[in-house]
Amino acid sequence: MKTNHGETSANVLLSAGTRDIRPSTLMLTGKAFGFGGRVRSCVLQPLARLFSAPSNMAKSKFEYVRNFETDDTCLRNCYIVVRLDGRNFHKFAEKHKFMKPNDNRALDLMTRSARSVMEELEDIVIAYGQSDEFSFVFKRSSSWFKRRSSKLMTHVASQFSSSYVFYWKEFFGEQPLLYPPGFDGRVVLYPSNRNLRDYLSWRQADCHINNLYNTVFWTLVQKGGLTTHQAEDRLKGTLAADKNEILFSEFDINYNTEPALHRKGTTLIWEKRDETVTKRQKLPTGEEKEVAVTRSRRSVQAHHGDIIGEQFWEEHPDVLEDDDNC
Repeated sequence: MKTNHGETSANVLLSAGTRDIRPSTLMLTGKAFGFGGRVRSCVLQPLARLFSAPSNMAKSKFEYVRNFETDDTCLRNCYIVVRLDGRNFHKFAEKHKFMKPNDNRALDLMTRSARSVMEELEDIVIAYGQSDEFSFVFKRSSSWFKRRSSKLMTHVASQFSSSYVFYWKEFFGEQPLLYPPGFDGRVVLYPSNRNLRDYLSWRQADCHINNLYNTVFWTLVQKGGLTTHQAEDRLKGTLAADKNEILFSEFDINYNTEPALHRKGTTLIWEKRDETVTKRQKLPTGEEKEVAVTRSRRSVQAHHGDIIGEQFWEEHPDVLEDDDNC
């Protein structure tokens, strides 16, 4: 079919139908109509129109349910701390026959899982863990997940839990994982360096208190021949000095020489370390030669020292942001 100006109807439809279409949607499809073996007309329409829902479908009548969501954006200029705790880990440790009072395999697996979280979320400036818990500190200026606490907590918890399962064999060998572990989480905000350091000091003090008790308790059971009930009765009302005296006078154990991992927990921070790798280099003669190349790389490093005093923070001043800049 011809128009008065000799154009095919297909061209007319093309010019009319694409007048208000953006360049990105100018892919076309068409249907031809024939009579007696000859093509009489061709109706063309944008391809995008065939594969897109009507605009009124994007906002349906059910859209109102989003109004029930609460705003959980974390306050700006605050450190965001996500703390994970093992759920019912006493049972988990019993079922998997963890060694008492400390199982280095389990502690190292916790550290490996925490390192995986930090490598995934690089805004975490420091993490501290002991026993079945780990705390992750996001820098004050972090904008990850728009600072939504639910997003931050669930991402940390899921990454940690999946890593715990993924790396299980690396630390426990052929000992089977009988059932998946669970970790609950919470989000707490700390506005100043002093607040944050006091929080981390609290967790390390808790590590010392729990480990000293557990060390004496299981020594009384394993070496002293007491039942768990007798050991518990023996330690009722005792102070730290009393527990240290029991260890030293009865079992010749100096608590201060126990592994720092058990007494102090694990602190993870980002540090630059030089590493040397071997590369093959082609010489002008055409021969290949192996050469050592040293490069500086930022990676997560573990420390098992005191973080309550000043020395750690003086040696690593870049961990905390300056209060004056917030």
